[in-house]
Amino acid sequence: MRTMKLAIIGCGGIANGKHMPSLAKLSNVEMIGFCDIEIARAEKAAKEYGVEDAKIYEDYRDLLQNEEIEVVHVLTPNDSHAEISIAALNAGKHVMCEKPMAKTANEARLMVEAAKRSGKKLTIGYNNRFRPDSQHLHNLCERGDLGEIYYAKAHAIRRRAVPTWGVFLDEEKQGGGPLIDIGTHALDLTLWMMNNYKPKSVMGTTYNKLSKKENAANAWGPWDPEKFTVEDSAFGFITMQNGATIVLEASWALNSLDVDEAKCSLSGTDGGADMKDGLRIHGESFGKLYTTNVELNSGGVAFYDGNSESDADLEARLWIESIIHNTEPIVQPEQAYVVTQILEAIYESAKTGKAVYFEDMTL
Repeated sequence: MRTMKLAIIGCGGIANGKHMPSLAKLSNVEMIGFCDIEIARAEKAAKEYGVEDAKIYEDYRDLLQNEEIEVVHVLTPNDSHAEISIAALNAGKHVMCEKPMAKTANEARLMVEAAKRSGKKLTIGYNNRFRPDSQHLHNLCERGDLGEIYYAKAHAIRRRAVPTWGVFLDEEKQGGGPLIDIGTHALDLTLWMMNNYKPKSVMGTTYNKLSKKENAANAWGPWDPEKFTVEDSAFGFITMQNGATIVLEASWALNSLDVDEAKCSLSGTDGGADMKDGLRIHGESFGKLYTTNVELNSGGVAFYDGNSESDADLEARLWIESIIHNTEPIVQPEQAYVVTQILEAIYESAKTGKAVYFEDMTL
């Protein structure tokens, strides 16, 4: 298996916390280029994860001129995802772009078009698809165990965990708050399980109820209300063309003990499932109701947990293999585009107080 020459654009938190450690475990990947507007971060990343003669860049345009580079991971703030990804695709690179795909649906559409035009692969970093519970539930859904899934909930609720670092609270850089940050994961999971990417209409609400509180309790310390320019909560009611309904809930700070993140609940004609307490599958059999808790531990022997990959490691490995073997990536850009369309529609509906109908939109 040949070695892929890869470059990192954006050497901040998500690069260090997810992408580079997972890529470093792959024997068929060499990280040969690192770019960041803060050059010290690129230098640090190159020293820790790069090949001996890895190149450092301050401008992504210079990096893209390096013909050795075959794959680029775009790990920058949301407002530059589309610009950099499109430029990389046009330069003949395969692109992994972190979630969300883009700030706007139009930017996401342009990314899909660039991928098709270039013939290069584009995927989005929805790593929660690669968790053991997600993989198992998706296999059940594909097999038809739940029947027709006509009602679902997408969960992304934190009680008090507002990210206070970086640009998370900056609407201009991010395009929104918890909806576009963590709600995007929950919605992606839900649509993937349902295999339904044809929305009909969306009603949405957003709130800034807790964001203005001084000295608030928070996992990472109190936030600055003056800098909290995005919503603290958002909720969406989504109807699909086939009549299915999805309720999406997303919040960084909510007075609720019902806390779940990047999870979904599914109701089908033949059964249901949720990720509330592990992975639970439920239905009826011989006139009786049942609930099954799926054992996802790969071990089963004392003092041995088995061999398993983290979701980030599996995501990285399968992405690289899709390039080498010329297969479709697990997360296809057209799917991520629909996620972005729905998120944008929730924000639009929240502003206008009216439903957004997809028949009236350019898809």
